Amino acid sequence: MNEKALVETALAMVAKGKGLLAADESTGTIKKRFDKINVENTEANRQAYRDMLFTTPGFEQHTSGVILFEETLFQKSLAGGSFAELLTSKGVIPGIKVDKGAQPLAGGGLDETVTEGLDGLRERLAKYHAAGARFAKWRAVIAINDEAPSDYAIHVNAHALARYAALCQEAGIVPIVEPEVLMDGDNSIEVTEEVTDVVLDAVFGELSAQGVLLEGIILKPNMVVPGIQCAEQNSVQEVAEATLRVLKRRVPIAVPGIAFLSGGQSDVLATAHLDAMNKIGGFTWGLTFSYGRALQAAALKAWGGSNVEAGKAAHLHRAKMNGLAAQGLWDQSLEK
Repeated sequence: MNEKALVETALAMVAKGKGLLAADESTGTIKKRFDKINVENTEANRQAYRDMLFTTPGFEQHTSGVILFEETLFQKSLAGGSFAELLTSKGVIPGIKVDKGAQPLAGGGLDETVTEGLDGLRERLAKYHAAGARFAKWRAVIAINDEAPSDYAIHVNAHALARYAALCQEAGIVPIVEPEVLMDGDNSIEVTEEVTDVVLDAVFGELSAQGVLLEGIILKPNMVVPGIQCAEQNSVQEVAEATLRVLKRRVPIAVPGIAFLSGGQSDVLATAHLDAMNKIGGFTWGLTFSYGRALQAAALKAWGGSNVEAGKAAHLHRAKMNGLAAQGLWDQSLEK
């Protein structure tokens, strides 16, 4: 394990005013996105869409890295070189989604899952590193309902996250550790806070037990928000305070950075929450974004399959807004 390289990469991923673009949608997921804009889900269209995002002039000023789907890592840009080479030439770090998705957890409660993909991961990581990937992502999903989360589901997902992280570091790849507490239910923000606390405690316990170098990881957690079906939707300030309360309690100072998932929030709301936390301050880690839909929704709609310049403009705007939010410098008046 080259600890120095891992630490340097992790720090670069959370450089001041920069965050991560999650462009790692599976073929099935991107089909759902394309269906909404009446674009056929072909490899050529996926290539064209990702090319539009990655060739946006200036996006690298606000974007430290891009999480790629395996197809994209080995795909060519429209100009001819690989997407990994294109990103690297802009000073953007290529990353790769390595999990095989969440599957029903045998013996678990309602809607509980475990993420698969550990079999053969060591060999895949070697291949991804050779192709230029310098960080990876693995998402564990924790549901909240009358039967969940169970201690069992939390344990198996935390254990798998740590096994993945250890294998990544062995391969010279920084692991993004993503334990996502879902916001789909009707639970209050207090319940989300309690569950997030327990999940993070379990995850860092497993990371320690399995010898993972904390200085060489990035944490990608959910924000502490009420379930989307909850009658009371808390203010931006309340979400920021609850999220920071949990993070300060559970995330060791050795971790260089936290890059939030947006978890289905609207693009502007995800930006506002990130900004509010950075305005509060009082923490040592870099606090930034690792957004998918919250960075891409506007760009996807503007692109519509053919309007490349409009798509790039929309992408750059959201990247810039989140870059400001990562410094606590965003304001609602800056939105179009």
